[in-house]
Amino acid sequence: MNLLDGLRAFVATAQTGSFTAAAERLGLSNRLTSKYVAALEADLGTRLLQRTTRKVGLTPAGEDLLARAPALLDELDDMLAAVTDASRGFSGTLRISAPVTFGEVYVQDLLSRFSALHPDLVIDLRLDDRYADLAGDGIDLAFRIGTPDVASMKMRKLGTIRSAVVAAPSYLAARGTPRTPLDLTAHDCIVDTNRRNPFRWILDGPDGAVTVPVRGRMMVNNAQVARDLAMMGRGIAFCPAFVLRDALQTGRLVTVLDAFAAPAIPLNAAYLEGRTLPRKVRALIEFAHDDMRRGGFA
Repeated sequence: MNLLDGLRAFVATAQTGSFTAAAERLGLSNRLTSKYVAALEADLGTRLLQRTTRKVGLTPAGEDLLARAPALLDELDDMLAAVTDASRGFSGTLRISAPVTFGEVYVQDLLSRFSALHPDLVIDLRLDDRYADLAGDGIDLAFRIGTPDVASMKMRKLGTIRSAVVAAPSYLAARGTPRTPLDLTAHDCIVDTNRRNPFRWILDGPDGAVTVPVRGRMMVNNAQVARDLAMMGRGIAFCPAFVLRDALQTGRLVTVLDAFAAPAIPLNAAYLEGRTLPRKVRALIEFAHDDMRRGGFA
């Protein structure tokens, strides 16, 4: 048995919790993945996994190996890639996590352009508004809006995201234009429940931050849908700028309360603490950083 095959099969199984999921990640059969792990255990003379009918767990020896093996495999991949002809580009698979709306509006295009530079690279993009378990899901890199308090992750700031208060001209013609943040309390507001405090909008003004309690008959957990509802004249929305560009340029939406700005929210690339980042992950981070600076996320 190839020791590397055994280590890769073990790490994938330990991180996903099953031989089936590990086999899918590695592109192998379930039987071959299990065989590789069993052969590794035989070579090492110790059991690494506790197998039950429902899941696979780690023995103490397995926990110790899992703490070291991913970094070792990353370093090996990095070393082999470094001596490969650079013109061939990167290969293998990159597993990326991103929030749904940001992923649809921006990340999918970013990754498409990055992968075009590396024809042998496979991109596995997972869109979810919940924070992914990087270790458990085998995620190489996650785009995160905001700064979660997770000690096991490292962050590279890529830029910032700002929001704007917007409405359709037809809504403002019918209901009037708010002049101060507190005027929002008398309006129908479209509430994006994905926000940390969806019913309290925070705006920075000349005299400092103002927190406004809002209400409305329309609630949705997607910024693009909140924007679309605003374009239909259903109320005033508080949306990230990256979903508003076309609507503002065409005049279907206009900004209100322009003297007040939403606080900037950091946009980060997140990866696991303690890992040696593979060259392809480092390259994607730099590509995303430069691209977002050009794209107005600075």
